[in-house]
Amino acid sequence: LKLQFLYLIGVPTMCGIFAYLNHGTAKQLREVADILIAGLKRLEYRGYDSAGLCIGSCAESGAKPAIVKKEGPVRALEDAMRTVQGVAFDVSLSSHAGIAHTRWATHGPACDRNAHPHTSDDDNEFVIVHNGIITNYSYLRKALQQRGLGFQSDTDTEVIAKLFKYIWDESLRPCRSGKRSFDEIDLSPEITPAADPSGPPPPKITFLQLAVEVMTHLEGAFAVVVKSRHFPNELIACKRGSPLLVGVKKQQDATELFLASDASAIVEHTQKCIYMEDNDILHFHNGEMHTMTAGQGSEATNITSVTRAIKSLEMNVEQIMKGEYAHYMLKEIYEQPESIVNTMRGRVDFEHKGVKLGGFTPEITNMIRRARRIVFVACGTSYYSAMTCRNVLEELGGVPVQIEVASDFLDRQPTLFRDDVTCFVSQSGETADSLRALEYCKAQGALTVGFVNVVGSAISRMTDVGAHINCGVEIGVASTKAYTSQIACMVMLALLLSNDSIVKTQRRNEIYLGLETISPTMRQALALDREMHALAKTLMHEKSILLMGRGYQHATCLEGALKIKELAYIHTEGLAAGELKHGPLALIDENMPVIMIATKDRLYDKVKSSLQQILARKGRPIVFLTEPDDDMNVAHKVVVLPKTVDCLQSLINIIPLQLLAYHIAVLKGLNVDCPRNLAKSVTVE
Repeated sequence: LKLQFLYLIGVPTMCGIFAYLNHGTAKQLREVADILIAGLKRLEYRGYDSAGLCIGSCAESGAKPAIVKKEGPVRALEDAMRTVQGVAFDVSLSSHAGIAHTRWATHGPACDRNAHPHTSDDDNEFVIVHNGIITNYSYLRKALQQRGLGFQSDTDTEVIAKLFKYIWDESLRPCRSGKRSFDEIDLSPEITPAADPSGPPPPKITFLQLAVEVMTHLEGAFAVVVKSRHFPNELIACKRGSPLLVGVKKQQDATELFLASDASAIVEHTQKCIYMEDNDILHFHNGEMHTMTAGQGSEATNITSVTRAIKSLEMNVEQIMKGEYAHYMLKEIYEQPESIVNTMRGRVDFEHKGVKLGGFTPEITNMIRRARRIVFVACGTSYYSAMTCRNVLEELGGVPVQIEVASDFLDRQPTLFRDDVTCFVSQSGETADSLRALEYCKAQGALTVGFVNVVGSAISRMTDVGAHINCGVEIGVASTKAYTSQIACMVMLALLLSNDSIVKTQRRNEIYLGLETISPTMRQALALDREMHALAKTLMHEKSILLMGRGYQHATCLEGALKIKELAYIHTEGLAAGELKHGPLALIDENMPVIMIATKDRLYDKVKSSLQQILARKGRPIVFLTEPDDDMNVAHKVVVLPKTVDCLQSLINIIPLQLLAYHIAVLKGLNVDCPRNLAKSVTVE
């Protein structure tokens, strides 16, 4: 199914939105605040530097909404809530809307003033939380300032709140002309004015009309949730680019709605959710939810009612709990033997040596076989997983494979042909650069394939065909089990492409055997945990580390280096061992730590040659082997890993590197699950 998707230049950020609305079920404001705080805690892994929430202002009280926001972790906001004055936390309300947010600084530094929610004025008439970037905020800000509206923050988000206020005020007064103008752009709603300024006021604009008018003036990508004193117990949610979904919980006449940037904040409340589409505007009022979709361009103010299907979340609360583990990342490393089985479940027939990937019909499979080339587009860890599988895809599929970093792909805008196949690999399915690259490829007429983990994500909806990697929820910012499951999925694609080749039968059977035994082999690799902990103690104070490998293991070194950089904040380079003589050898001395992956494959002897060059420069290499070798005993340290078929060996070799990075970070007292400056779900362009 081809879904047309306009992905604008504005880029979704890593912030987190959570909102809660109750109707027909009494809740104290203290309960509402606790629900909002708990939702923000579920979103912490996305990355943030400040947090805030807004409660109050309902039909029963009419009180001014209370806004509390703090720089730092959510627990700082939680502490601030205990001391806030002027909020009747014990008041029970049958209908109420509260909004909350974790912010990742893009416009303006991290501070209380720039934290969300943002308000339209001192009376908090309109209160906004927002993910994304408003690309025309600078122009709007200047225009609104010329109209007398003041700004208290450096953010682009505050423009939205002020815009609501300006258009609302304009709608309440008569005007002399048929349309209120705002210099070069029109920022006021299409309201029939009174015959003259002294005549009766125009009809009152609705919250939905107001939101539609505001959205027509915003450029970029965003998810916005708005509450207002003028429309108590109502809530507006708008989406263009940034992810937003709605959890629905109904019991007789009682309704509870949970809005969030991703499902992890919703799953503990309900399994039923609606994924908002681009240009959707949701209006919550009197316990009912109305979904509208806005037009584009000159039709932006034309809205039509639509129905979005309620879907079941494919996760449970246990998946987002740490359980007995100290950190989410350690839990996810240890889940890999199970997660890779889930990736293959129902897809690989080990008895009859076959693969079935849903969506890859015989027609689609033949299109890929006959392709001019397969172009993989990805970022970070997903890029390295695609690089790992390049060799086996070319070997079994017989099609040239090209690997592209999404941002560079966009910068170059390379020539694509209609018989090219483009593959997009992403854990979240919302990565900004990959999404824009996907839009570009669709415009060129290439077949698009997606490999994502999050069901219902933008990439999974936009691509022509694809496979979910089914590794389960991944909370830690540094990807672990998603990486290994991505590799398994792409190896399955390689097997599928070659299933009509008799010549490759023996090779396929080796891989099937490797996949069948990969889970227990990964468990053996996890037994190296203590050894990696001891090794981490020797490396934790280093300033630089080199990782070297060849063939399949070059990508493993790149991914391992990325993990150490992400978690331990140590400069680490992954190098192709064959390039050692072309520059990197100059770095080798007795003080430079070198980790070499020399697992047994057809390139083993060449890696041994590189080892000798390092030893000749007084290097002290740490060597990862799959078989004991007397020639390797000259290394500073030898680590013996379990062995599998060459194209799957990366699944084993990466595990000790993940553990090594984890232990170095823990020993240094660093935040393993949320490394500084990084976020999980989406990349800012």
